[in-house]
Amino acid sequence: MQGADVLYDLSARGLVHDHTDEAELAKLLGAGGVTLYHGIDPTASSLHVGNLIGVLAMRRFQDAGHRPLALVGGATGMIGDPSGRSDERNLLDAETLASNLVGIRGQLGQLLDFGGPAAARLVDNHDWTRDVSLLDFLRDVGKHVTVNQMVAKESTRSRMASESGISFTEFSYMLLQAFDFWWLHEHYGCDLQIGGSDQWGNITAGIDLTRRMSADAVHGLTWPLMTRSDGAKFGKTANGAVWLDPRRTLPYEFHQYFLRIDDRDVERILLQLTLLTVERIAEIMTEHSASPEARIAQTQLADAVTALVHGPEEVRRSKLAAEALFGGDELTGDNLEALRGIVPETDVDRSSLGSDEPAVDLLVATGVCGSRGDARRTISQGGVRINGTLVGEAAASVAAIDGRYILVQKGKLQRHLVVVSDA
Repeated sequence: MQGADVLYDLSARGLVHDHTDEAELAKLLGAGGVTLYHGIDPTASSLHVGNLIGVLAMRRFQDAGHRPLALVGGATGMIGDPSGRSDERNLLDAETLASNLVGIRGQLGQLLDFGGPAAARLVDNHDWTRDVSLLDFLRDVGKHVTVNQMVAKESTRSRMASESGISFTEFSYMLLQAFDFWWLHEHYGCDLQIGGSDQWGNITAGIDLTRRMSADAVHGLTWPLMTRSDGAKFGKTANGAVWLDPRRTLPYEFHQYFLRIDDRDVERILLQLTLLTVERIAEIMTEHSASPEARIAQTQLADAVTALVHGPEEVRRSKLAAEALFGGDELTGDNLEALRGIVPETDVDRSSLGSDEPAVDLLVATGVCGSRGDARRTISQGGVRINGTLVGEAAASVAAIDGRYILVQKGKLQRHLVVVSDA
């Protein structure tokens, strides 16, 4: 994919919502080597799956030979963007913001290429705003933007009409983002800003400011905000956001999230959150339609996104773990090794497996059952499996798979991994 091809690829993926003059934008991209930027809100120490659409949009431009600037808003993060919100954001202190920036930088390095002829660059708007005085900002920037233009933005109007209103702090966000676009144009030759459709007002403010301050034409492009057909917010679960940080969302849980995507959403998410070609995705959907119960498209989606974020090895481990949890009684040491960190774990001494009632001992040692009596009753009622096999009596023998792991299961949901070691 080269030059302007990225524009047509984005359109085929449903990733074009608003844009400036299409013919001029295509001409600009066709000339090659355009510098563009996308802003990321640093309100957490990790990106979440909702951020992927923007990061991968930068990747798509980069793969077509363009140079992405990933702007992590160290300055605007202290203010908060009112777009898409009904109330005021909590302002971040400098220490929290600095910590968040470190986490985000590391994740961007896994998804963008920071070397080569189209090297991505990480920029922080705090670097060019921290020394700008209020008077200078009002004189040089504020005079070019009318209040009429700012209140015309839907998110601003709705907040002004609400009971809580909007603070001057958040109201000023549009000015700061517009200033970013102008500054990046002047210092990096940035001619394009991309973002979600809720950013269109901010983007056009930057386009207008650059025209007024530099007499140059720059461009903007947005994609539709990602939602799910069932009405749930994309990237959210009952436990909260699906994070890219493996310490906040385990790679196994990340993989499972995409395996559970609704059939109504899977093609769109394949198009927008993977680097698979449009043609390959069409082939996948044809296979999926022939046997929807096999969830071919969801499997391809989960594998592709997990590999992008966490690497192919975590895809393999996630599948091994799922086999151990849902695949029946054909367990291997690799299956159980993959469960480490996913299910509760207890270390036991190998000598304890030779007792008169080893299954009872394991149930009590792991806390799966509260007492030996409880363990015996649960076994007698057919509620215990060890290494996938139903335990028929308390005196049943227990063997560790590969001499190291035992999977204890109570009922359909409760599982515990036992790691066997020698004294």
